[in-house]
Amino acid sequence: MKQSIDTVSISHELALHIATVAIDEGAKAGLPVAVTIVDPALALVAYVRADGITPHSVETSRRKAQTAASTRRPTGWMQGELASALPSGTGGLLTNIKGGVPLRFDGKLLGGLGIAGGAPDQDAEVARAVLAVVGADPVD
Repeated sequence: MKQSIDTVSISHELALHIATVAIDEGAKAGLPVAVTIVDPALALVAYVRADGITPHSVETSRRKAQTAASTRRPTGWMQGELASALPSGTGGLLTNIKGGVPLRFDGKLLGGLGIAGGAPDQDAEVARAVLAVVGADPVD
């Protein structure tokens, strides 16, 4: 019987760096953003918000990060019944709103990044820009 497993997770140092880059990338796009970074188990590692962010963006960014870490895919891909059933079935823990991306480095899933503050397509663009700046694996 196997008694343990090895896990990989994002460090707080990298999470803080990503959060800072995300605020900067949001500003370049003219958006105040909320930024959440979670580990693969969906636990909060880092959160920051730009001045002037809308209050609901705080929770939206967290749910985007959790969804990206859980599904290992960018948010916004679900269609039809799953798109509405997933948030309901998880008690609102997960979302299908664009702006969440998995954080992979050299193919290893370290967690999820959620960006909220603009329109969903804008949030997704900021998230993808962050991945490029920090040297994370790109998403499709």
